[in-house]
Amino acid sequence: MSTLTMQHARRLWEYMSSFKTRAPCDVAVVCCSYDLRVCDHACELLESGLARQLVLSGNTGNWTRHLWSKPEAQVFLERARAKGVAESSVLLEERATHFGENISFSRQLVPHARTVTFVTKPNSVLRVLLTAAVRWPGIQAQVDCPAIDFPEEVSNIVGVLGVIDEMVGDIHRIIEYPKLGFQGEHALPRDILESWRYLLGQGFENHLIPNRLVDVDKE
Repeated sequence: MSTLTMQHARRLWEYMSSFKTRAPCDVAVVCCSYDLRVCDHACELLESGLARQLVLSGNTGNWTRHLWSKPEAQVFLERARAKGVAESSVLLEERATHFGENISFSRQLVPHARTVTFVTKPNSVLRVLLTAAVRWPGIQAQVDCPAIDFPEEVSNIVGVLGVIDEMVGDIHRIIEYPKLGFQGEHALPRDILESWRYLLGQGFENHLIPNRLVDVDKE
């Protein structure tokens, strides 16, 4: 893979993960995925007292439907048990198949929460933050993630190419989803759009929104 491709991909990774914040919260909602380090990080928030309770949210997604024979939330629960987390501190949400459902279904479980930390992969931080603004308004929302370097430490389940595909698709959703009412509006900087267009031109199209045109000229 060319150095230029990696430079553009790293730019997307660093930008989308830069919106993470950390502070005490009533509950940490874990957006389950293929990366169990997300669960580990949430367990650390609980152990340190930054979160009072965990909600593990996830059925299956693009990657995990081919990876595990049980819901993501169950896999994350097993991981949390191995980390010594008491089950009394954990609620399971096993229906969600995307970020919108992670947030909406978790909201139904803990409607009393006023400060919520969503825990996800670094490259998903911005999308989760924008989705929470629409799906759970009225709370103090923040998004946190484990410290993972790109490209050296990305999950070997999907690999660097898979993560780049995922990030290109996430930028497409940041552009298009506000029009559909799925996410809050966000103005992407010019350099991020340039990197996105470059990666599209290199063929990273496998995670784009199905049946939705890509407007590469949009500023």
